[in-house]
Amino acid sequence: MSAAIQPRISACPACAAAPAAETLAARAAPRGATLVLSLPTIHCAACMAAVEDALTGVPGVASARVNLTRKRVSVEAAPGVTAGMLIPVVQAAGYEAHELDASALQATATDTAGRELLMRLAVAGFAMMNVMLLSVAVWSGAEGPTRDMFHWISAAIALPTVAFSGQPFFRSAIGALRARRLNMDVPISLAILLALGTSLRETSLSGEHAYFDAAVSLTFFLLIGRYLDHRTRSVARSAAGELAALEVPRAWRVDGTGAEEQVPVAALAVGDLLRIRPGGRMPVDGTVVEGLSDLDRSLLTGETLPVPAGPGTEVSAGEVNLSGPLLVRASAVGRETSLHRMAELVAVAESGRAHYTPLADKAARLYAPGVHILAALAFLGWLAWSGDLRIAVNIAAAVLIITCPCALGLAVPAVTTAASGRLFRRGLLIKDATALERLAEVDTVVFDKTGTLTTGTPRCTNIDGIDREEQAIALALAEGSAHPLAVALAAALRRCDVVPAPVTGMREVPGQGSEGHLDGVPVRLGRLPAGHHAAEPEVTTTWLSVGDRPPRVITFADTLRDGAAEAVTALLAEGRTVILLSGDTAPVVRTLAAQLGITDWQAGVLPQEKAARVKALSDGGHRVLMVGDGLNDTAALAGAHVSISPASALDAARVASDIVLLGKSLAPLPEAMATARTATRRIRQNFALASWYNVIAVPLAIAGLCSPLIAALAMSASSVTVSLNALRLR
Repeated sequence: MSAAIQPRISACPACAAAPAAETLAARAAPRGATLVLSLPTIHCAACMAAVEDALTGVPGVASARVNLTRKRVSVEAAPGVTAGMLIPVVQAAGYEAHELDASALQATATDTAGRELLMRLAVAGFAMMNVMLLSVAVWSGAEGPTRDMFHWISAAIALPTVAFSGQPFFRSAIGALRARRLNMDVPISLAILLALGTSLRETSLSGEHAYFDAAVSLTFFLLIGRYLDHRTRSVARSAAGELAALEVPRAWRVDGTGAEEQVPVAALAVGDLLRIRPGGRMPVDGTVVEGLSDLDRSLLTGETLPVPAGPGTEVSAGEVNLSGPLLVRASAVGRETSLHRMAELVAVAESGRAHYTPLADKAARLYAPGVHILAALAFLGWLAWSGDLRIAVNIAAAVLIITCPCALGLAVPAVTTAASGRLFRRGLLIKDATALERLAEVDTVVFDKTGTLTTGTPRCTNIDGIDREEQAIALALAEGSAHPLAVALAAALRRCDVVPAPVTGMREVPGQGSEGHLDGVPVRLGRLPAGHHAAEPEVTTTWLSVGDRPPRVITFADTLRDGAAEAVTALLAEGRTVILLSGDTAPVVRTLAAQLGITDWQAGVLPQEKAARVKALSDGGHRVLMVGDGLNDTAALAGAHVSISPASALDAARVASDIVLLGKSLAPLPEAMATARTATRRIRQNFALASWYNVIAVPLAIAGLCSPLIAALAMSASSVTVSLNALRLR
């Protein structure tokens, strides 16, 4: 088959056929262990049911549970059940599958911090409603022993609630003070404790005013902001960890006598001979010593058309051997392999992005010390002026409460949540809290080609130009091959009601194609036969040879993704620079670029070259949006100012990206950028609202015109105002 482009292997049941079964090195699961498979092509509940039903039918499988969000399945298996046994079952059901190293995923298996925050938020909300009901009775005129009883009941509810729900703030504040620094949680903790302390003192003295409702409400609103912020951050897991999970855990090593032994990849050394069976993934970088086959390099290059491999061919970890056994001599193992170096590139790029500081954090640098200074000055001033410790403490508490950063803390999460909801309904999932702010700054958009601007599925374009006899021969040969082009050709011919010719002696020659005989005449479907020459095509091609006739070219085109043309046109109209980077051949990339109106394009780009181009653009002052779907795009995705991946992308690409495109159309991209710009304006408006609130409210509190209860109500009103402004985005 021609190596012009690589069509993405599609394993959806709606596609013509599933890819060939992958034969992995056997990896037995000990009793009670879990095997984890990546399922990059599942997309709905029907997919989940199909995979789970297929796997639970395998003898020895106790259970199979699919996680649609992470596109993986966890299988509880008995001893003797291996990943190599399960992957063909999944592929027979019509889905692509890869083994993941479960130990490399344990760090991101559960979100204990999120569950803890949600539990504390629920407790605070329930307690706040009860304390508010009791406060209404006091506000309505309860006096004497009745008022005191309501205050003590409120205390009984508020004290354990604050002790439990306020722990995230208290722990953070104590940690900051131990490190001899201030953060936003220090004044928050002081405000809560002062409200409780003042309320207990008032209640013990049968005072009229207690502020238990203020303390609990303060805790509740602050937890809302903390949980929203956590949710937007927790989805973005480490892409480097996902890449590490894709590394092959075991390999077949060949000793000097030719005997094969299955060993952990960690036990391999440079110079070892390894047997890679058809369907197996390369565990190391190396050179083919013996055998002929086709290699699927989509994991590293993003282009899924297999390339021929034979003695002397350089191979890299992560590539899939498709059609014939290979003997490979290792030249790089472990941390030195291409796959591991790519994971390190992603990790470096992700850590570099961590220097981005949200606006709220910048404001907090000035906020924390300012609040303490104001409260301390108010306390000392009123104590000196009035000589009444009670009045001084109440006013200091009111200052701390009224300047509480609820509105400031909600300014970013509230807008992010509202904008994320709007974009989710348009098919875009925002994974990072700062992604919208960064997306609003984009001036350059870099696209990958296969699987991003195109669907990655080959489509035969010249069937009508082939006579019926040759169509029948081509169908017979295509059905004898698992090559992606053969699968696409067979599906197209079947839709035309073509009946396969009676080809005999059919066999697949690794790296060359399928061949056989029809009435004694040799027939062949695959690469251009030796002795024939053709110009480098601008489309994907395969060749049909029948006896001595001139070879017949069969052409394929990759289908443009829905909305790609509209998205590129809109981006160019807005003045954005659009760049196309692809690992495909120059003629194919040139044709697509001309079709979309992209003038800046580059073909034959390796993963590190993509990352380098993105870095060069960033160093030149550009704000780069990278849109890609392959493992070869992960370093560029992680290094870009902001990144987007389709939901059909590999796990590692989706994790490295800030935004996931859930639908099949690229049309929402320009709208996402417009929404991001609007969201950034709303964030700035929220900061302005919070600032003006403090400018007006703080002097009133310092002047003694606000009790702690009024301060809590004012603080709540500012939080509601910020939230309502954010909801305008919906």
